[in-house]
Amino acid sequence: MKIIYEKEIDTGSIVVSPRPVWKCRTCPVYGKSPSCPPHAPSWKESKEWIKHFKKALLLKFQLDYEDFEEEKRKVLLYLLQKEEELFRKGNPYVLALFPGNCNLCEVCEFEKSGHCRMPTKVRPSIDAIGIELSKIVDLNFGESVLYGLILVE
Repeated sequence: MKIIYEKEIDTGSIVVSPRPVWKCRTCPVYGKSPSCPPHAPSWKESKEWIKHFKKALLLKFQLDYEDFEEEKRKVLLYLLQKEEELFRKGNPYVLALFPGNCNLCEVCEFEKSGHCRMPTKVRPSIDAIGIELSKIVDLNFGESVLYGLILVE
């Protein structure tokens, strides 16, 4: 995993709609991850919630797709670490958003029993709460990248 960039964005540029949530329904992980619908906050709730933030940190990560799951796990852990740093700097409501489903655990207990082993670490997926990432960045599906988002203040 390599960080390509971290840049601050105005949350006014974040578009929240039902489109990404509907797209989630085509995913094989739909309903099986605590970070994904229907377990994530609704897009309507998220739209209202995001209005209370002024800025966010957009992060772009380059991945080695030969070990995608492990690389993605590193991305999620980095996002949580960054969230913690920003919290300690005086941002009490800071919250990271995951790129796609949570895969913090190598074997997901939630898929089997509905109970998460790391409920204090799992965060909603960017898509799951209705954020249209394509309105923030130019997506190039030929790139081996993931985007993370941290709502800061």
